Amino acid sequence: MDAGRRPSQSSPLMSLVSDEWMLMAPAMALAYLALGLRSWSLPDLTSAGLGLLAMLLAAFAPVSVKMEKSRLSIAWQRYLNMAVSIGLPMLLYGLSLTRWASEVDSLGWMTLLTTLIAAMLLSAALLNGMLPSIMAASISIWMGAWLVVREPLALASLLFCAALGISLTVRHVRRRLAEAQLRIEHERIQQRAVELLADYEEAGQGWFWETDRRGAITYLSPTIGVVLRQKSANLIGRPLTELFILHDDARDGERTINFHLSARSSFKDLAVRAAAPHEERWWSISGRPIYDHFNNFVGFRGSGSDLTEKRLTQERATRLARYDALTGLANRFQMSETLEKILNAQREDHRACTVFLLDLDRFKQVNDTMGHPAGDSLLKQVAQRLERTVDDAGRVGRLGGDEFQVILPGHIAREGLADLAERIIENLSQPYSIDGHRIVIGASVGIACAPEDGVTSEAIIRNADLALYAAKDGGRGRHHFFDPDLHSEAEERRQLEHDLRDAISHGGLELHYQPVVHTTTEKITGFEALLRWNHPRLGYLSPAKFIPVAEDAGLIAQIGEWALRVACQDLASWPESVRVAVNVSPLQFANPSLPAIVTNALAASQVDPSRLELEITESVFLNDDVSTKTMFAALKRVGVRLALDDFGTGYSSLGYLKKAPFDKIKIDQSFVRGATMAGSRNGAIIASIVSLAEALGMETTAEGVETLDELDLVRMLGCSHIQGFIYEKPLSCDAATERLSSGLTAIASGPRSARPSRQTMLRKVVLDHNGEKYNGTIRNISSTGAMIEGLWNVPAGTIFGVHMSEHHVISATARWSKDDRMGVEFATPLETDSDGRIPVRPSRSDRASGEAAYRLRKAG
Repeated sequence: MDAGRRPSQSSPLMSLVSDEWMLMAPAMALAYLALGLRSWSLPDLTSAGLGLLAMLLAAFAPVSVKMEKSRLSIAWQRYLNMAVSIGLPMLLYGLSLTRWASEVDSLGWMTLLTTLIAAMLLSAALLNGMLPSIMAASISIWMGAWLVVREPLALASLLFCAALGISLTVRHVRRRLAEAQLRIEHERIQQRAVELLADYEEAGQGWFWETDRRGAITYLSPTIGVVLRQKSANLIGRPLTELFILHDDARDGERTINFHLSARSSFKDLAVRAAAPHEERWWSISGRPIYDHFNNFVGFRGSGSDLTEKRLTQERATRLARYDALTGLANRFQMSETLEKILNAQREDHRACTVFLLDLDRFKQVNDTMGHPAGDSLLKQVAQRLERTVDDAGRVGRLGGDEFQVILPGHIAREGLADLAERIIENLSQPYSIDGHRIVIGASVGIACAPEDGVTSEAIIRNADLALYAAKDGGRGRHHFFDPDLHSEAEERRQLEHDLRDAISHGGLELHYQPVVHTTTEKITGFEALLRWNHPRLGYLSPAKFIPVAEDAGLIAQIGEWALRVACQDLASWPESVRVAVNVSPLQFANPSLPAIVTNALAASQVDPSRLELEITESVFLNDDVSTKTMFAALKRVGVRLALDDFGTGYSSLGYLKKAPFDKIKIDQSFVRGATMAGSRNGAIIASIVSLAEALGMETTAEGVETLDELDLVRMLGCSHIQGFIYEKPLSCDAATERLSSGLTAIASGPRSARPSRQTMLRKVVLDHNGEKYNGTIRNISSTGAMIEGLWNVPAGTIFGVHMSEHHVISATARWSKDDRMGVEFATPLETDSDGRIPVRPSRSDRASGEAAYRLRKAG
């Protein structure tokens, strides 16, 4: 309640004259008439004049009232007006009557007293509780009488009667005032209550309602009419339950209200949905029955409050408990609940399902380099793509971080599962646009099926997780089905991580150095530092074996800092003309402290910064932003050289070379390998890279040169530096120091050419020759040819069509044959993956035999 509604302490002045006072004039006239008839006499001229003046002054009461209300704002003015309008007429009236009674014996003093007392009482009634005016009227009338009767006895009688009259008048007025005060206080309390209720309703904190004994509305707060888009008057007389809508969620609440209304029992905080059009609004309703003085039921009275926000908050909390707040996908709890429901179905044939576990490749790099908001935006886009890919085939959820899960109910053929996994990987690997930057990530998928791979949710999730690790170990961007052997592999991986931590703590890691040779002078200009680990039990392990373990365990940054420090220490003991190149992982590159780490390593070994070369892969450009440019600038200020490693194997872009201050481009060995073979386009690619580097003022290093033919080719194509087994294998620090002590000249030594590496493959194929079909089995295969058995004494030069699968036919020519085996050369070299392997889909017969073997192994 605002202050304006409280009674002011400076209230308006009390009214002292009443409109009814004018009735005193005819009352006086009647008194004169009655006294004249009683005494059969008339007052003298003076008494008559005084009486007439008294009546005239009383008759002008309305004028006095009007003046009091409009012009008289000061207390003394009002009292003066009251004295003229009330006191003076009563004084003149008392004086006139007393003079008349003193001259006419037949009137008598008792008659006079009676008349005066009656006039005094009438004045009290007409002035209606105006105590100052009543007192003035009473005193004035007796004062007029005293002015005539001056005898002590008469005066005493008059004073006694006056005191008695005044006393009676005061008591009457006090009683009237007390009653008026109580009435005013009661009205004030009622008004206060009405105002408080109005404020309560207007503030939207609640509203009130009342019904009759039939449940029809007799009162309803006006705010409800606004909510329901109806006039409040139109709602009066309608059933209370029409204010609510019958809805699945509200049905219980409405039925409960109907029950209470019919049972005439109190209810409290019942949730009902309002019948509000075009919006969802909820109310909390409370009510109680009301009875009259005779204990007869007359209806219900109650209140309501808005429950919408509270209910929405509860719904949001419920949703947060079951859905991921960032992506809107099902969360870990709901996915677990879904899996449990399937695995515990009543019918056994309904307990089959497949679980995909997905992990995003290179997401951590995005999150670390571009910040969490960019990472969150990326996760939202991933979720959308994943939902579109899976569609209605299953439920998609996010378990946390960059880990997602897909549950596919029912039996699905492995081919279908593999196809879906490949589509997921392909769709999630397409570029993303985040804050104007082009982002490329990948995904790996682990697959476990129930009941084949487990009958409990714990077993299925664990086995899908093992399959996911196997997919990541296989090179990422792949899918992998669970296999029982993965348990032992997981244990090996766990042990390997333990051993790797121990090796880092106790100096078990080593750096080996492979020379980098100038093409023209054949002088060693530097070394590339290569990480090696001589495992106490397993011997030297390939970095491809333990680097993924280090990445997953968060050890890469620690290993990278150690490698920088040791490489600089070893470099300090070598000739000033020799450099060392150290690989920097994307995670290290994203670390703002990298320039300081490099500076400290150089300062500790007192090595000139220009002798240190940092090799950076193209993956640092996946999140090309301001921080990337800032890092390049900071490293160049340190004074080190920068080399772009494995150029052409990632997401190559000429824009990278334009933006980044590289000193060298390293041509990946995948382009060198096979470049000397007939029909290979690798030589043209190498020539293009060299031309580009020369135009930008950069050096080039051809990696993985192993044969004299490859050496002659890259030298002819203009590569400025060469690295590979053709000159030297990686050397330990001591061996490298000893090698440098004998001079910087390098001598090429190796085979003239090399046959492409072969892989063993027991694969059934169909051989097509002049329309005739023959069955054969590939024993081994390379990118240029294969050894096939099954056909006897095939003449050299025979041309076959080799059906690798239904839609993959290779043209091949027989080059030799012995007994049932022959060697064939492919007309076109096959493509290889990043590991140099031939990615060939299994044929239908191979799949059938493989699945049969799998089922037999499971049965065994």
